[in-house]
Amino acid sequence: MRPAAVFTPVAFTLLASSSRAAPAAPALGPRPGQIKNFVTFGDSYTDVTIDINGSTTWPVYVAGYAHLNLFPFAHAGATCNQSLTPRQYPAVMQDELPEYFAQVNNGSIKVKGDDTIYSLWIGTNDLGPNTLLTGGVIHNATVVDTTMCAIHWIQTLYNSGARNFIYQNIVPLERVPLYAVNSYPNRYWTAPRNATEWHLFINELAVAGNEIAELLLQNLPASLPGAHIALFDSHSLFNDILNNPSEYLNGTAPLNTTGSIISCQLQVNESTSDAGDCTIASGTDKDSFVWLDELHPSEQTDRIVAHEFVNIIQGNGSKWATWFS
Repeated sequence: MRPAAVFTPVAFTLLASSSRAAPAAPALGPRPGQIKNFVTFGDSYTDVTIDINGSTTWPVYVAGYAHLNLFPFAHAGATCNQSLTPRQYPAVMQDELPEYFAQVNNGSIKVKGDDTIYSLWIGTNDLGPNTLLTGGVIHNATVVDTTMCAIHWIQTLYNSGARNFIYQNIVPLERVPLYAVNSYPNRYWTAPRNATEWHLFINELAVAGNEIAELLLQNLPASLPGAHIALFDSHSLFNDILNNPSEYLNGTAPLNTTGSIISCQLQVNESTSDAGDCTIASGTDKDSFVWLDELHPSEQTDRIVAHEFVNIIQGNGSKWATWFS
């Protein structure tokens, strides 16, 4: 695994005609050792209750590595807002945030604005099948709307007293097996489709959403005094893993960036309750894969995400993260 990058302070010479010292710039990010609690929102990429082939998700690793109290609210299948991209699953706005506020209000969890960090990793389902990719939206919603919804998550929590946020952008979905040019019918989609069209369009949606998010995040601190807001560039990190697997993967099977630990090929229109023709890697072979199944990252990939996330929280720096405030 590639060692995490550490940001080294750079010395600057200040030339001024006045002897009065310039005011110190606001600190970027929380202080080392400041964070005690970790609150997560999102979809199946973050849902700690997901148990696919016994895998552990990255928030559990983060809490263990950094000795944090973990309060998970992410739900598999989630979108940001049911009013934009409706699905038969919980959503961040309609379900996850209300669940969090309910537990805060009844005393089930106790957090403070300065000792807690909040993360959001959402968008995979907003962009995917039955939503933006195939036109399953309400009121002509676009990737602009779904991205603005995710940014509004920060404002909503800030209004309640939260101050530390990490926004995780969308991975390169065109490189996920579900959206590959040579993709096959699987548990996530069995109906006929133009795989090349999906491959190209999902890339456009992900890239556009990430660019919009970065611009919005850069401008957000001006209206949220005292907030610490970071962008975790999942898109670039995953591309680096996929382009340089030997630096990240350490399993005993040949390194694999295009297949998955669990690969199940179904017949077109076959019921997804039938596992179909599956190949499943086991043991230490699993750590040779970037993908767990046709849609989700492997546990080894999640460990990499967790390692970088801990560096961000603890102030060690990560080449995949940028603090805007």
